[in-house]
Formats: sequence, C-alpha cells, structure tokens
Amino acid sequence: MLRIAVPNKGSLSEPAVEMLREAGYRQRRDSRELVLPDPDNDVEFFFLRPRDIAVYVGAGTVDVGITGRDLMLDSESAAVEHLPLGFARSTFRFAGTAGEWTDVKQVGGRRVATSYPVLVRSYLRSLGIEPAGVVRLDGAVESAIKLGVADVIADVVETGTTLRAAGLEIFAEPILRSEAVLVRRADGDEPAGLDVLTRRIQGVLTAREYVLMDYDVPLGLVDAAVAITPGLESPTVSPLHNRDWAAVRAMVRRDQTNRVMDSLYDIGARAILVTSIHACRL
Repeated sequence: MLRIAVPNKGSLSEPAVEMLREAGYRQRRDSRELVLPDPDNDVEFFFLRPRDIAVYVGAGTVDVGITGRDLMLDSESAAVEHLPLGFARSTFRFAGTAGEWTDVKQVGGRRVATSYPVLVRSYLRSLGIEPAGVVRLDGAVESAIKLGVADVIADVVETGTTLRAAGLEIFAEPILRSEAVLVRRADGDEPAGLDVLTRRIQGVLTAREYVLMDYDVPLGLVDAAVAITPGLESPTVSPLHNRDWAAVRAMVRRDQTNRVMDSLYDIGARAILVTSIHACRL
C-alpha cells in the first residue's frame, strides 16, 4: 500500500486535497482525521505539517508526499522532487530597507533573518558569500530589521505589498522559484503504486491545462484549420452529412482558447464548441 503524506493545513492543503480528489482518490471530510486509508486505490494518506513532510519522506516513514519545493530544500532530508504540481507558486527573495540594497554581495558580513535558514545558507554558499549570521524566525520576518534582529531578510514574496508597507524593497535575483511538488526518497527502489499516482496526477495537470475544441469547417479549409489546432499528436477529422464540410476535434491549451476560436472563425470554421476535460491519460 502506497503511503502518501498530504499537507494538513496552510496554503498547500486545500489545492493538494482537490488535486488528489480529481485524481480519483478518497479524501477526508473531517479535518481532525490524521490517517485516511483508501483500500480501493491501495493507498493510505497521512495528514502532516507541510514543513515536516519532506523529513518523513526522506526517512522512509511515508513513501511520497506533497509539499513546497522551498520546504523540501530547507529540510536537509533525503527527499527529492519527483513531479512539479503547478500550484502554490511563489518566489523567494532578499529584501532590505528601501534605498540601501542593490546587490546580493552586500549580504556578506550582514545578518539575515528568514524562516528558511538552510535554503539561504546554501544559496549564499553557492555564490561564495558569507553572512555574519542567519537568524531563523518562524512566521513573518518583515519586522526583523526594524527590531534590530537582522540587517536584511529573505522571504517568500508574492506581490511585495507587505514588504513595502514595512519600508522594505526587494533586491538581487530570486533565491528560488517555488511551487508545490510531489517528493520521494532519493535512494532506494521506486515504491509500488507511485507510477499509478504519477500518471493520475499528470492526467489532472493535463486536464487543467487543455480543453477539447470541436468545430465544423469546409473541406477545402481543413488543412488551414488543422494548422491552427494541431492537437497533441493529430486532430480527429470526421466527415459530416454535408460532404462539403468536416468535423474537427483537437486538444487546445486552455489559456489560448479564445484566440484559437477567433482564428478558426476568421478562416471560415463554424459551430466552434469548447469542452472541459475531466481526466485524461496521454
């Protein structure tokens, strides 16, 4: 039975649960449930703190887990990234008092406050930069400079609004671009059932990224239409009762749907329909 760790709270929890549900797995209805068996799919779910998941996976206590790339790298565990999941994207960056910082080299010999000390030390070491110290703070670190705990901070940045409100500004290149990832143990054999879990999640990711587009087009314009909607391998082209027309079906990227519909209409396609994909296997 495949043992899967799932975030029990925080920004990773709800999207992770929804993805697993879309992949056909049973999910808990009561947030107090810490262990949930799913015998129909031969898996068992363990609901754990997101920061601890990579540690449990690396120790072999569970087989795989969903956590953030930043949390995995900061854990110093034997867990490695198996599959990016496309949600909870964030950027990890340095910030300091506005107008005082422009280059990461300035961090050398200064104190850095962060919730990710391992990640920050590793990044600075890779650049040959030695800070005066890395201060670990749990939770928000925006006040660390004003309170005299540190000279600069390293934190997850989304819009930067909170930093600006604290009189800080971002500087230097991003330390890391993070997102939710499926992690597994670095060494050892691949656990039984991981291939099925991987295919199911990839199916969810594809279903979220693509839609099915159906349309009718005059026979003489099929090649032009297919050039607009090439699909993944090749679109399906079927004859209609009116033999001067053909029906075409193809997968199209969701974020390009309206542009593609406009292009098809402009060349003469009609009855253009878009359908969401619930699940798929490629």
